[in-house]
Amino acid sequence: MAQSEYEKNTSYTMQEAINEAKRCLRCKVPACQKGCPINNDIPDFIYQLSKGNLGEAREILAKKTNLPAVCGRVCPHEKQCVGHCVLNAKGNPIQVGGLEQFIADFDAEMGLIKENIAQKTRGKVAVIGSGPAGLTVAGDLAREGFNVIIYENESEPGGVLLYGIPEFRLPKAVVRREIKKIEALGVTFLTNVTVGKDLTIDDMFSQNFDAIFIGTGTALARDLEIEGREKSGVIQSTYFLRMIALYNAGSVDEDEVPVSKEDKVVIVGAGNVAMDAARTALRYGASSVTIVYRKGLEDMPALKTEYKSALDEGVEFIWYADPVEFTGDHTVKGLKFKKDGEIKEIEADVIMLAVGSRPASRIVSTTTGIGVNDSGYVITKDKPYGMTTRKGVFAGGDVVHKPATVVLAMKEAKKVAEGIASYVDAIKLLEL
Repeated sequence: MAQSEYEKNTSYTMQEAINEAKRCLRCKVPACQKGCPINNDIPDFIYQLSKGNLGEAREILAKKTNLPAVCGRVCPHEKQCVGHCVLNAKGNPIQVGGLEQFIADFDAEMGLIKENIAQKTRGKVAVIGSGPAGLTVAGDLAREGFNVIIYENESEPGGVLLYGIPEFRLPKAVVRREIKKIEALGVTFLTNVTVGKDLTIDDMFSQNFDAIFIGTGTALARDLEIEGREKSGVIQSTYFLRMIALYNAGSVDEDEVPVSKEDKVVIVGAGNVAMDAARTALRYGASSVTIVYRKGLEDMPALKTEYKSALDEGVEFIWYADPVEFTGDHTVKGLKFKKDGEIKEIEADVIMLAVGSRPASRIVSTTTGIGVNDSGYVITKDKPYGMTTRKGVFAGGDVVHKPATVVLAMKEAKKVAEGIASYVDAIKLLEL
C-alpha cells in the first residue's frame, strides 16, 4: 500500500527541524501568520527553534494554542500558514505544521514546560463537550484563573479528535497527551455524562456555575433519503470511524465494526470525512473502496492532499454521479446513480454516507431561552462574544457554524473564551 506524504514525514529529527527552521526568512509582514486562523506567532517560534531554544519556541506556541501536537498534524496547512508562505513562489514553503508538531512532541517527551497554575478564584465555568472548541475554551479560561469543569458524554474526552479522526492522521496517544496537559492546568473532566439527559442547563446553574459553554459540535450526520435507505449495510461514515476507534481501543469486539474483511465499500460524498473513512476501510481490509460524488474534482470539499493520499492508497472515484437508489433485498447489494444522463450501478457490500452533519437538539430542547436558526445552529451574539440568547450560556465551534476544521473551531472558541471571561468579570463586579 502506498504511504502518504504525511506518514513519510511524521516527525523531524532535531537536525532536520533546525535546518528547516533556518530557511525561514522572518518576513517583516509574515503572510504565514496572517494565514493562521488563531494567529500563531509563526516567525518567532521558528526563529527560536532555529537557535535550538525549544523551550522558548514551545512557550510562544502555548500563548495561542492548547493543542499544538494536534494542529501540527491535522490543520489544512496548504490553505493556511504553509499556503501563505512567500517561499511558495519557489515551490518550497516552510513546513510550519511539521515544525509545530516537532516542538510539541519534543516538549511531551522531555517535559520542557511546567506552567504555573493560576488560582481558580475568578469564576466557575461549565464546558459541554471535549472536542477542539471545548478543550480550547477550557484551557484558555483555566490559565486565566477560572475553575472549569468539562462534561463529556463519551467514556473518554477528546470528541472528534478521538472518535472522528483516524489513527493514521492523528494518533490517539497524541490526543490523550494533549488532554493531560489541559487537565494539568486544573481542568476537571466528567465523562459518561450526557447533558440534556443526565442533567440540564438549569441543573448546572443550580450548581453555581457563572457561565456555561456549549461546544458539542455537529453530532448528527445528515442522511440521504433515497429509495432503499432502510436496507442493512447503509451506514454513516462517522459511525464507522467511531466504531473503528472503539475497536482499536479494545472497547468493542471486531464483529461490531460495520465493515468486514474483503467487503466492497462505496462512500457517498467527497469531504475529508469521506477520505478518512475510505482510507480507514482499506486499511481495515476492504477489498475495494469507491467514492461517489455528485460533482467534479474541482468542487470536492476535501483537501487536495487528502484526496491525493486516498488516490495513492487505492481509493477509486466516480465523479458527477448522483445517487438514486440503494439496491438489494434486505441487505444492500449496490448503488444506482445517474451519470451522463444514464442510470448506472456499482456493487457494494457496505455503503457509507458522508454528506455532512448538523447539531443535535438534545441540549437546547431541554432548557429555555436558547435560540437556534432554521438549520438548528445555535444563535450567538457579538457582545459578549459567543453568548446565546440565554444569559450566561455561550456556544462556539461547529454547533454555531457549519462544520469546519479543528483550527477554525479553535479560533472561534478562543474568542468565546474572552467573551465568557468579560461576562463573568462583569457579573462579579455587579455583585460587589
